[in-house]
This record gives sequence, structure tokens and C-alpha cells, in this order.
Amino acid sequence: MPDLDHPAPACVAASDASAGAAVRSPGVRVKVASEAWEFDQIHRLNYRTFVEEIPQHQGNADGVLVDRFDRENTYIIAVDGRRLLGMIAVRGTRPFSLDAKLPDLDAYLPPAHRVCEFRLLAVDPSHRAGRLLQPLIEGLWRHCEACGYDLALISGTTRQAKLYAHLGFVPFGPRVGTPGAEYQPMMLTLAAAQTVVRNVVRGSIASQNPAPVNLLPGPVTVTPAVQTALNEAPASHRSPAFAAHFAAVQGHLRALTGSSHVQLLLGSGTLANDAVAAQLSLCDQRGLILSNGEFGERLADHARRFGLRFATVEAPWGRPIDLDLVGRALQERPSWMWFVHLETSSGVVNDATALQAMCAGRGVDVCVDAISALGNVPVDLRGVRFATGVSGKGLGAFPGIALVFHNRPIAESGGRLPRYLDLGLYARDRGVPFTHSSNLVAALEASLDRQDWEPRFAAVAAQTRWLRDRLERRGFRAVAAPDHQGPGIVTIALQPSTNSIEIADLLEADGFAVSARSRYLVDRNWLQFSVMGSPSRDDLRGLLDALCRAAC
Repeated sequence: MPDLDHPAPACVAASDASAGAAVRSPGVRVKVASEAWEFDQIHRLNYRTFVEEIPQHQGNADGVLVDRFDRENTYIIAVDGRRLLGMIAVRGTRPFSLDAKLPDLDAYLPPAHRVCEFRLLAVDPSHRAGRLLQPLIEGLWRHCEACGYDLALISGTTRQAKLYAHLGFVPFGPRVGTPGAEYQPMMLTLAAAQTVVRNVVRGSIASQNPAPVNLLPGPVTVTPAVQTALNEAPASHRSPAFAAHFAAVQGHLRALTGSSHVQLLLGSGTLANDAVAAQLSLCDQRGLILSNGEFGERLADHARRFGLRFATVEAPWGRPIDLDLVGRALQERPSWMWFVHLETSSGVVNDATALQAMCAGRGVDVCVDAISALGNVPVDLRGVRFATGVSGKGLGAFPGIALVFHNRPIAESGGRLPRYLDLGLYARDRGVPFTHSSNLVAALEASLDRQDWEPRFAAVAAQTRWLRDRLERRGFRAVAAPDHQGPGIVTIALQPSTNSIEIADLLEADGFAVSARSRYLVDRNWLQFSVMGSPSRDDLRGLLDALCRAAC
């Protein structure tokens, strides 16, 4: 981020202030200064910047510097609560400060413009590395539009000449000032400032600041190696090279899970679960579905759509499945049981080991939705009839490949199933009965090749515990029961007075992508944070600070 200490381009500094209206950025309001405490802090920030940091003025015991044009300045400021974070002064009254430094100033200016000057750009040191620049730029521009200014002047420090030129300011006249504090007179037409705002806010700022921190449960952040693999030239799904890569991916997935077979379909986890429901429909036997969240309810919906007969054991969202209730339901001797290992909606992890053992003792086939568990927790699919996963999420590749694991050979359905859902066709043709994406397969292979799973599981679990603990310390309530918080996802319930979508928007503006727009989250006013993409601990600290600014 450029040095903001100097009385330089205010186009790099203020946000909506055209009529005193305040504009919110995450935890920040940008407005025209109007209150006594705001002016007091303006004068103190002015002193710290232009006396203590940049020695343009003599010091005093009060630590206050009132600008000589204070009564004529309009201060556009950024505040957080009652704390001033940054400011810029706009002034349209002649003579300007440049009039005293540059005789015959108007001779250098284009005619027929309404001129203003930008002065006293200063940002509190603790916020110079943040995202204060964008709202300040936008607010300053709106204020100038409202006032009818179409030409702005600055005294740009020579140390930032390249920056000012990049922002559209054009130098004119000789340098002014004194040795060690030299300034270049510069101008910016506010017609050109429209382009500057677009380029700086949407381009330059984006290139200078880190990419948004991805705290979504999918798509997750991918490594450069995975991105490079996706960008390779596509290959035929019938080529020997593709077959080799495809087989390598299957081998990695079998080793990770202990499953005997895995089929790769082009699609999402929903497709994978549809394929399982389709297979179960061939046996026409009664089953049992466990549900304690959105995705358990979706399993029941998959089953209904394929006409399956089943009973359910349900638990409140955020609570684990009651194993005693499952035991009683298993006494009814269902043929199969289907459950979600890690319930994405709430972050609850269900006891897959215990559930599988209960079924094994009764001869009940086990089906597992392992979509959010795979790659985030150890998943043992030995003996499981069917399980589902995806290429993204914990596996760290791009979405687009649906995974169906099985431990028994699968025969073709004899035309009883749609071709795309007939796992027998996949088994018959070595997993590739139809066109496949070599790029998605290559990206998944690159991710699986480079993963050391045990440290990965430990890291995801540790980050999840740390994040949940810090959220609760700051007063936020996690949805998952404490003893059943699963690795990878922490979902919080907001107070009714706080809107989850608004908070998510503020977090996004502050550089954090979180999950809030799924219908089940919107309906419950929940926010969801995922560490599947391996955010750093510093990233999570930044999230906590931003969340408190937005919602506390």
C-alpha cells in the first residue's frame, strides 16, 4: 500500500460524504466531519502526521495542529466508532495553498474549470496496511461530484511522484517547498478521476492487497501446482495418457479411504448422492436414513425422488445422532443405512466408526455421505457399500468431479437407470464410459500427489478448535455441540438483531469470503467459516477482528 502520510491525492483517500451521509465499510464509516470529537481527533492526527512524522510544522505541548484553512476545509474522514482512522481535506476557496507557493497559478491551469485542492491526507499508522483506501477514494469522488468540482490540485511529495502519475495526476510548474520537503504541483481533471476510481479501486488496490481469504467450504483455495495442472491443454478421455492419470487418481483415493473401488463422475456431490440412491433403488429394500442437518435432510430427499422405502432417525441441527435411537431403529432390520459423516450445515461430526460397527453386527449395508469429511478427517470406507465425495473441499482440487466409492462389484442395471447414473457402465468401461475432463482429473491428481494426510488432518482439527474457541471468547455461539464439533467447519448463529447477509458483505469488503447465502444459512441467520483451504492463523485473527467490527 502506498505511503499515505502526505498532503497528496485525496482521490486516494475519502468515501461518501457528499451531504454528510455516512457509508459503511467493514466496521468503518466514511463521512464528512461534523462533530466536535471528530474535529479534535482531526487536529491531533494532523499533528502526529505533519509535525511528528513529517516535520513541516513546529511542535507544541498540546499535540494539536489546527490547519490554517481549517474553517474552509471540508474533512472527509473514516471512523470506527468514535475513533478517527483517516482523513483528507477538500477546499474550494481561493487563494489555495499553491497560490502562495506558485505565483500566477492560473496560468498553468486549463480554463473553464471549477477548481478545488486536496490537502492533509493522513491515515492512522495502525490502518495503513488495511483496506481503508477504497472507501476513502469513493467518498472523496462523490463529494467532489456533489460540489461540482471538475479539477483538483495537489502538492505532491516528490517521493510519491510515480504513484501520483499512476493515479492520473499530471505535474505542472516547478517544484516548490524546501530541501527535504519538496513538492510537485499536480492536477487531476475529475472527468479523468472516474477512470482513476475504477482502475485504482478495482485494479491497483486488488493487485497491491492480498487476494481475499477463502473461508468457504467450497470452492477452496488451491495450490499453484493444482492451478497449473488445470491450465494444461486438454487431452482426449480415450488417450492412454489420460487413462494412466485417471487410474493414478483412483489409486490415491482407494489408498486414502480403504475402499475397493471408486468411480469419478463429472458433477457435484449432489450427483454422487443421486447415483447412490439410484443403485439402492435396484434392490427395492427398506432402509434407514439418519438426519441432523441440511445434508441429512437432502439424503432423505434423494431417497424419496427414487422411490426408496425408508425410516428416519433425526436429531436437532447442531446435535449428534443419538446412537440409542439408531440401535432401536436397527432392530427393525433395515437392509441399508445412509448418513452424513460431517454435516456441513452445522459442523457436527457424526460417529461414523460407531455407526458402521452397529450395522456390521446386524448385516446392514452402510452408505456414507463423506463429502465434507473426505480430506479433512480420517475416513475408513472398508466394508462400506457406498460412499460419496467430491474433488474439491478437503481434497483441495477444483469442484467438478463427483466421487462414488463402493466395495462390491457393480453390474449394469439392464437399462433400469439413466445412463449417467448407472455405475455399472462406469465399472464396465474402467470408469470412463462418457466424455471426461482431463483438466479436472489432472488438477485432482496434482492435489492428491502432494498431500501428506496425517499432518493435514491434525492441522485442520487444530485450526478448527482454535477458531471455535476464539469465536466463543468474543461472544459468538457455535451451532455444533462442543463435543461433536467436526474439523473443517465452524457455523455460528447470529443475534436476531444482526443480519447474516449484511455481515457477510462487510466481511467480504474487508477481504474475507465466508459462507452465508445458502438457503439453510439465510433462513437461520447463520454464518459459516471453513478452514478446509488451510488459512493461516494470522488470516483467522484478521477474520475475528473484522467480524467484531461488523457484528459486535
